[in-house]
Amino acid sequence: MIVLGLVLLIIGLVATIPILTTIGAILLVVGLVLNLVPMGGSTRRVY
Repeated sequence: MIVLGLVLLIIGLVATIPILTTIGAILLVVGLVLNLVPMGGSTRRVY
């Protein structure tokens, strides 16, 4: 999800498409949050 967000963010910035930039930034933030916050109280990271 982080990679997809980064790709959409770059494509949105290069092609100046604001919706792709927005979706890419949201996916990037959600992916980072899911990766850093342990799910279900466990210490295992979600990849």
